[in-house]
Amino acid sequence: MSDFSGMEDLLQDFLTESSELLSDVDNKLVELEKRPDDKHLLNDIFRGFHTIKGGAGFLNVDALVNLCHRTENLFDKLRNMELRLNPELMDVILAATGVVREMFGALAQARTPQPASSVLLAQLDAALEGRPPVAAAPAPAPVVSSPSNSSEPDWTALYHALVGGSPAAAAPAPVARPAAPVPTPAATVPVAAVAKPSPPVQQSTAPLTPAVVTRTEEPGLRPAAPSASAKPAVSSQQLSSQETTIRIDTNRLDQVLNLSGEIGLTKNRLTTLRSDILSGKTDAATLKALDEAIGQLDLLVSDLQNAVMKTRMQPIGRLFQKYPRLARDLARQLGKDVELVITGEETELDKTMLEDLNDPLVHLVRNAVDHGVETVEERIAAGKPPKSIVQLSATQVGDHILIEIADDGKGMRPDVLRRKAIEKGLIDLEAANSMDDKQSLQLVFMPGFSTKDQISSISGRGVGMDVVKTNILKLNGRIDIQSVVGEGTRFTISLPLTLAILPVLVVKVCNQPFAVPLAMVREIIPIRLDQVQEVSGRATIVVRDEILSVRSLAGLIGWEETQPPQFGVLMQTTEYSFILAIDSFIGRDDVVIKPLQNIRPKGIAGATLSGDGSVVLVLDMESLLDSSQAENSAIRTSRLLESMSKH
Repeated sequence: MSDFSGMEDLLQDFLTESSELLSDVDNKLVELEKRPDDKHLLNDIFRGFHTIKGGAGFLNVDALVNLCHRTENLFDKLRNMELRLNPELMDVILAATGVVREMFGALAQARTPQPASSVLLAQLDAALEGRPPVAAAPAPAPVVSSPSNSSEPDWTALYHALVGGSPAAAAPAPVARPAAPVPTPAATVPVAAVAKPSPPVQQSTAPLTPAVVTRTEEPGLRPAAPSASAKPAVSSQQLSSQETTIRIDTNRLDQVLNLSGEIGLTKNRLTTLRSDILSGKTDAATLKALDEAIGQLDLLVSDLQNAVMKTRMQPIGRLFQKYPRLARDLARQLGKDVELVITGEETELDKTMLEDLNDPLVHLVRNAVDHGVETVEERIAAGKPPKSIVQLSATQVGDHILIEIADDGKGMRPDVLRRKAIEKGLIDLEAANSMDDKQSLQLVFMPGFSTKDQISSISGRGVGMDVVKTNILKLNGRIDIQSVVGEGTRFTISLPLTLAILPVLVVKVCNQPFAVPLAMVREIIPIRLDQVQEVSGRATIVVRDEILSVRSLAGLIGWEETQPPQFGVLMQTTEYSFILAIDSFIGRDDVVIKPLQNIRPKGIAGATLSGDGSVVLVLDMESLLDSSQAENSAIRTSRLLESMSKH
């Protein structure tokens, strides 16, 4: 029997509310370090911790009450000007909030949390008495070794220790494990030394009047992949419920209900008209009424679809709120002065995509702090302000969302990237010489690539940025890099607002329709004989002074071409542009992807149904282009010209 038998609902309510409060406290603590005399911030932080302590007391969680009480007293002394905030004191406070989050993880598993470590309690008591924190033992030097084949870099454990998360594959009742050692300035308390990684609890910043509904994965909607932000629940039964719930503004549910009622009325009208027509009433007025009813139904279904999609949308600020503390703690450990500036928190994104977007953004924020910006001494020597600025922003552009992570650091040198890639055996000299600067920047996404000569607990294994690209591609997104040496680097992620409905271009090859993601399509052009030119024995077409290779869709999927291509679709992938040769095209459509049960052919994302009921395969273009057939799909000039001449 669990320690909280019969209190599951109360416990879950406490975890939901307290997790929101703790996330808010963490962010305000980072702000407080910039404005230590801000009484308003201190009062907000004090109230947040006081509320958490009160809930813990109601549940008789003595270990949590004791820790919160000590930390609350510390905040009280700060707001009464009895203590002065400094970086060492902030390290102790953040260590305490990390352990509070660890205790939430134990409660989420219906277990009584263990008391905070004696080290942390001693640190808090010393701070309360005005004594300096006990200096931590020096961290071991970075380990120099060859790149690891591990699928999870060491810094992931560090991140989970800092923000209270856990690896996605955590067991139902994980055993606390020590965090990896990290370089820590002397006379400071390493957060990882007192905060053990543990599964987090549900976090949310939903409106004040939300409705909680269970979200069941509809056929055709991609199930949410496990992620570092997946939240455990009180029991195994509640675990499933917790992972499939979403908090929704009641106004949005009211809109869905109203539209459902109107659709019901229209259905009744259509039923009546059907009966009239079956009884032989086919006059012009009846047919006009039928046409109007169908048109009305079309509008209502479209509005209902949009309203239902909005119920899945959540502000991206729920994700962004995790990163200020991550950036702050990493900067402290690396001896850097970094401020993370966040904008666009209100931008909304599909809930399932938020979960899968966490790991890529953690990688990019960590890279900006670790690789991107310089130390204070390096910035001063370069004539820059001592404080580095890392910007994290989100904006909606049409039916896509743009997320940017930019730093004002040293930038990336394409020649250095090419040299490192050659040294690691990822490319040869000939390939390096053929790359321009834009292509060279894309080298950072290659598995095993790293510019670090030494491996530490934070970076250097070369398994980070390839994970970023892989996860973004799984979300039907793109990631681009812009970098100026000496000025900084900007990563731009473009994502569809939702994965439930995918805009596509339906094309035909060998009389078979295929759907191509519209996000990759630039335009459609006819392919004429006089346009084709030969470059290195391959067919190319010049479009507005840009030389583009021609790839056959039939060749990509391994079919024999039955006729010469008539049209070309200008495609834009993450790395390059090309022309996809097709027989014809049907047009644009918004489809719901149906997964293919028990099979996943190479290059096929799923299937959908066309208006006439036929099956249309949805292509995974990135997978097709990476397959072994991609080389064969490049049309040889002689074959293309011969085919077009015959017809």
